[in-house]
Amino acid sequence: MPCTSDVSIIARTESYVVVDKPCGLLSVPGKGPGNADCVTARVRRMFAHAAGPMVVHRLDMDTSGLIVVALDAPTQRSLSMQFEARKVEKSYIALVQGDVPADSGRIDEPLRTDIANRPRQIIDHAQGRPAITDWRVLARETDRTRVEFVPRTGRTHQLRVHAAHRRGLGCPILGDRLYGDPDSAPRLMLHAATLSFVDPATNRRVEFSSPVPF
Repeated sequence: MPCTSDVSIIARTESYVVVDKPCGLLSVPGKGPGNADCVTARVRRMFAHAAGPMVVHRLDMDTSGLIVVALDAPTQRSLSMQFEARKVEKSYIALVQGDVPADSGRIDEPLRTDIANRPRQIIDHAQGRPAITDWRVLARETDRTRVEFVPRTGRTHQLRVHAAHRRGLGCPILGDRLYGDPDSAPRLMLHAATLSFVDPATNRRVEFSSPVPF
């Protein structure tokens, strides 16, 4: 079903924009003409001077929150290098099912694609790529726990797998259609709440935040 929610512009410069992506919108175009609507396509329509690959990082379609989009090729390269060098700081807020017994911790469990069940990811210590997530409990609510996740790597579905798997929290994110109970919430309860990186034009660190919608 098409996402009709607007993309909110959190910040804009001549070389990049930071947007608040709604749940249900792709970050980049998917396969087929029916999946052309996405963050980069909407930003390109909004900023006529936008050029180059634009894509710096992605959020899952069902995840909401902050994403930076480059408006020219040099900025895209600079920001992409910051992500590769792990110089970008991000945090996510999630509601997970059940009561997380500990107050904080680190999950260090490598991930790879489940070839037989794409796009699912699985923990694999032999062939998986390193995946590290720091977390802390923010609040314990009735039958669920509010958790802050700080990913130290950027693997596909990293937070979702690390939350759900018994080697992680063992508590899937509410509304997760792949790793939990899709009927436990009206949406995936995962939001990219903060984002910080070095502005390529000024060489100063900038920080952005987005209120959690759940």
